[in-house]
Amino acid sequence: MEEDKFISTASLLCEPSRAKIVWNLLDGRAYTASELAMVSNLSATSVSNHLSKLLKGEIVKVDVQGRHRYYSFANPEVAYVVESLASLANKKPPPKSNKPSSKNEIKYCRTCYDHLAGKAGVQITDKLLSQEMILLKDKTFVVTKNGRKFFKDFGLELTELQKQRRHFAKACLDWSERKYHISGSLGAALLDKMLQLDWLRRTKNSRAIVITSVGQNGLRDKFDVDL
Repeated sequence: MEEDKFISTASLLCEPSRAKIVWNLLDGRAYTASELAMVSNLSATSVSNHLSKLLKGEIVKVDVQGRHRYYSFANPEVAYVVESLASLANKKPPPKSNKPSSKNEIKYCRTCYDHLAGKAGVQITDKLLSQEMILLKDKTFVVTKNGRKFFKDFGLELTELQKQRRHFAKACLDWSERKYHISGSLGAALLDKMLQLDWLRRTKNSRAIVITSVGQNGLRDKFDVDL
């Protein structure tokens, strides 16, 4: 039975057209079927059929607002699985290039579902680890006493975040950097706070995130990170 469930779920995620759909849902936003058809370069009929299967398999959920139906991941765990598949697909390191990476590239700063990923997400995580604001234990980040004060000063209520029915501070393997960044309710809260402060800005039809000049100063002052 367990094997059958695994095969069924794996087939839902790994069929090429459905893989395009779930890849585009990784930015954490809800999409209509027509929007998914456009960003995935698929026909409306094809997307509709695939979404029906993903709904049945509890990979995605749908929220209805008026005449519109918005699709997103059924839960954060689905996003973790998709990101892990991306890490597996990119297991072989890319050839080194002398060309400096652009700060607008998706590998530099992007969303991974509802948290920050890419070089920016990893550098912030590394800095928090080196300063012992967080510790890594069994692929989970533990916030230290100093860390609790640090996050509270940043405006995050950790007690409330820990009450959510999801991972609090999961270590998510970054597919481009091959190191961990923070996901879970803490990772989502960090991203939301940085967006509210206008340190970061989303880009249209992309998971790429822009770091503003205000954000560069804020990240340097608060996290001791130069991006």
